[in-house]
Amino acid sequence: MKPENRTFIISGGCSGLGLATARDLHKAGAYVSLLDLNSGAGEKIVKELGERSRFFEVDVSDTASVEKAVNGSMEWVQRTGKEVGGVIAAAGVGGAAKIFDARSESPVPISQIDFVMNINLRGTLDLIRLVVPHMVKNKPTVPDNERGVLIMVSSSAAFDGQPGQVAYAASKGAIASLTLPLARDLARHGIRAVTIAPSLFESAMTAMLPEKARKSLERVMEFPIRPGKPEEFSSLVLQSIENTMLNGTVLRLDGGMRMPSKM
Repeated sequence: MKPENRTFIISGGCSGLGLATARDLHKAGAYVSLLDLNSGAGEKIVKELGERSRFFEVDVSDTASVEKAVNGSMEWVQRTGKEVGGVIAAAGVGGAAKIFDARSESPVPISQIDFVMNINLRGTLDLIRLVVPHMVKNKPTVPDNERGVLIMVSSSAAFDGQPGQVAYAASKGAIASLTLPLARDLARHGIRAVTIAPSLFESAMTAMLPEKARKSLERVMEFPIRPGKPEEFSSLVLQSIENTMLNGTVLRLDGGMRMPSKM
């Protein structure tokens, strides 16, 4: 599938990996619908990208908020005539906390687990389930009868999570696990599902890492010895859109890095 003259709905589209993806898709001739909580950033980016972009203020953990943004995106699609080619579910949070805090002698608050799971996992599935009914109505491409692609974001933590990443690893592991069943669910409709699992990448979330943690991660990097760049993530998104044989799979984007069990 070529991204040109198709609409892509991107959650977390106003920063980090989502923003890099929006910019690259826009360069490729796509229309981008940006879903994000940061209205100030959203307005700035739409001004930068111009007419082939729209911003919707969204809390991905709130179904009513997601539904409103999807409806708004579809109204825009009806005006432009540019079908929804795909979803890039890039909204996510970290939230490090061990399951038991020895200092306070108490378990992690369930509200903290819910916060991470609701954004990373529930928010991804909620967005996808609301967009898919529109995608199945797309005119299929020739020769493969493709109607769209769903691109999700997992993490190295899905495979080798560190202490304090129980909730985060659970949310990202679930994304990795649901990729194949989702692809199988939607195969008859010509809709693919692909997940990208990045390691340490430059983003607003990783910018908050303590220097000690960052240095510890750099010591276990193979090559290159640096965090990934958002543009390296977005280039893989474009390849996942254009390469129809990518389906039901999780693509590790980590330079051979495996996260250590201890800092």
